[in-house]
Amino acid sequence: MLINNDTIIKDNDPLIRRKSADVVLPLSKEDRTLLMEMLKYVDDSTIPEIAEENNLRPAVGISAIQVGVPKKMTAIIIKDEEGNKECEYALVNPKIISNSVEKACLSSGEGCLSVTEEHEGYVYRSARVKVKAYDALKNEDIIIKAEGYLAIVLQHELDHFKGILFYDHINAKDPFHQDPGSIVIE
Repeated sequence: MLINNDTIIKDNDPLIRRKSADVVLPLSKEDRTLLMEMLKYVDDSTIPEIAEENNLRPAVGISAIQVGVPKKMTAIIIKDEEGNKECEYALVNPKIISNSVEKACLSSGEGCLSVTEEHEGYVYRSARVKVKAYDALKNEDIIIKAEGYLAIVLQHELDHFKGILFYDHINAKDPFHQDPGSIVIE
């Protein structure tokens, strides 16, 4: 499957709001191939020459529903400023098993491959989460203890499984409302 900016489902398509189904393990060849293609998209999207040549928008994550497959699979890669991978996951059936009461948001707001229009405002999420999933890179069940940026990315991608987009969380009356006691991540 070709994954690029033209083939990613946008928020004007009702499919993006569809709930995703659990994935049968062990992974089928088809599911594994799709998940690895999603991971490649995320990796390649942050390399300017490759991104431009292949019509890729920069991303740290992508979920299967964004390519028209309503299954609980997501690929995440977070790189440092030099382009080195800080973390890399190809997750199947991830779910949050615990989360903090304390909230956090990104100072710059959030973006999404499926959202072409800008939606300014704070997206408050749990500052820390614990996620249980099958990681197709390690071929085993894992638990991710995440805080800060990674916690936000995980929650953003898992929202896709429920048909929720980041701007659904923005306060419509006061998009930059300061939530007392929350962490603003630069």
